[in-house]
Amino acid sequence: MEKLLLIGINTRSMLNSALKLDYELYSTSYFSTSDMPQIKNQKIILEEHDDESSGIFEDQFSSSNILEISKEYISEADYIIPISGISPSDFSKKHQKKILATKDVRKIENKFEFYNEIKDEFKTPETFFINDVDEAIEISRNNPETKYILKPLKGSGGYNIKVLNNEEDIQLNDGEEYILQEYVEGINLSSSILGSKDTKKTIMNSRLLTEHDFKNNGSYIYIGNILQLTSESILSKVKDIDEINREMIETSQNIAYKFDLMGSTGVDYILNENGLYVIEVNPRIQGTFECVEKSLQINMLDAHIKSCLNIDIQIPEAKYYSYKKIIYSPYTNKYSKIDLDNIYDLPHIGTITEKSEPLLTIIDKDVDFKKLCEKIDYSSQVVYDKTKRYQREML
Repeated sequence: MEKLLLIGINTRSMLNSALKLDYELYSTSYFSTSDMPQIKNQKIILEEHDDESSGIFEDQFSSSNILEISKEYISEADYIIPISGISPSDFSKKHQKKILATKDVRKIENKFEFYNEIKDEFKTPETFFINDVDEAIEISRNNPETKYILKPLKGSGGYNIKVLNNEEDIQLNDGEEYILQEYVEGINLSSSILGSKDTKKTIMNSRLLTEHDFKNNGSYIYIGNILQLTSESILSKVKDIDEINREMIETSQNIAYKFDLMGSTGVDYILNENGLYVIEVNPRIQGTFECVEKSLQINMLDAHIKSCLNIDIQIPEAKYYSYKKIIYSPYTNKYSKIDLDNIYDLPHIGTITEKSEPLLTIIDKDVDFKKLCEKIDYSSQVVYDKTKRYQREML
């Protein structure tokens, strides 16, 4: 039996799909969720204990740490699937051959190189590499009609994005490189792609959700997705949803061919009155993974593996709307059981989640979009009420 290693920040959803396939499984995950499947060959970084804090993800997560403790697994595996938090570039050339994903991601993960690769072919925000805040301020002053944001040169999930609107208050993280990018206000969208050696297919478009969509607070941290993309699920008034879908399908496939994207990957966009802007490519299995499974009723990990092995697969039409919403803890919270059947990535009972850290994920599906939103809203309220109750008990 061939050996498959799943490695990244959170392997729970992929493990659930992998258990339905014929592989000897290995898994290394940063997060330790209580609903994580237990397998023989498994390593978890975050140890959760009763009455102890799980800490701050950004302060504690290290891709090099995951790779270090996974040395044995990496050597033993026949195939490796890196998930969010781990890049194919992190592996030695010897082990890169085992990777089922896009292997050459240098011009994708480096946002300035990505910009230079696509700027002459696709609509995309003007982007500059900067050495320091002073350079960013100078560019901004020379272009007073343009609003800018600062982004890490590498990274995903919307972390550490800063709007350049109060120059004196901007602080950059030590040791991290940044780009200055034209700020494009609009609707966040995303395409899911399946790429093989011979074909690249856009299988699903979705509404991408960030904190900014819910709170309008200048935070662009990823919160979830709604799919399939329709005039209802886009959550805004648009003239021609069919044309938007067609343009996204065509553009995503062109980008997939340009960068030879393999397996399940994604392209993120912003749509406004000026058109569709390409923002970035996620050259790995995306956060829409479970939503696509629920909507299409397929095993996405199987589809990913077969695509990487150049095995042709048929993708069915969407059968459901699906909605994913990550709940970031509104307060410091000691987790206790919540009686809902659509919540995932659950902390261990009794452990403490710090304020603004990921608490759990709500995922659901329905043929009726309004009913789906009602289910997500109801579960969100139950979770928020539970955290408030804990706060009152602590006072």
